[in-house]
Amino acid sequence: MKNIVFVSALLLSFAVHAGPASNIAWTPETLNVVKKGDLNKGKALAESCNSCHGETGAGIKAETRDDETIPAIPALAGQVATYTYKQLRDYFDGSRSHDAMTAIAKGLSEQDAADLAVWFSSLPMPQNQANSQIAVRAEKMVGQGDGKRILPPCSVCHGSRGQGEKMDIPALAGQQRDYFVSSLLAYKSGARHNDVYSRMRLIAQQLSDAEIKELADYYQTLK
Repeated sequence: MKNIVFVSALLLSFAVHAGPASNIAWTPETLNVVKKGDLNKGKALAESCNSCHGETGAGIKAETRDDETIPAIPALAGQVATYTYKQLRDYFDGSRSHDAMTAIAKGLSEQDAADLAVWFSSLPMPQNQANSQIAVRAEKMVGQGDGKRILPPCSVCHGSRGQGEKMDIPALAGQQRDYFVSSLLAYKSGARHNDVYSRMRLIAQQLSDAEIKELADYYQTLK
């Protein structure tokens, strides 16, 4: 109960200025579309995703080729289906922007997005090698948050094992470290803004870059 009040206080303090940044409304009809996603059709559609997200949906870490940095590509395996569906539809309608993904999403119907979301959610989460020196600050932030900065524990929304929750809260366990970092930095700067009621933007703006990197290390090794 204490943590729920904590999160509510954070959101209510900005409610006057913030609003939905996505056109997805989680009506029973929309939830039913995702729930009835077709695994087989999703698997077939996902074949065109493998070159970037990997055959197991584990994503690809950032790397440098010929002095050019290739950005990390996120893991989709084990992701909450409604979250993946929301991101694809946000790319479709412009709520979220990315050169490659926007073009891809515009070629997908609502049913295609649901089929892909259900397929990726059925795959096992990536298994990354654990870091023997997981940052103490990250563990504290995940389990306790920081009352002085009105920062709720990450686990309140994303789950005790980073498994995510229904609707629009993603799984973080096994996520590519560099993608996690770039996503939070994008929320922090406002470059990414499809989080409903600015939830992640408000949180990211209060995290230091070092804390973001520690959280990324922490979640990448969760199973």
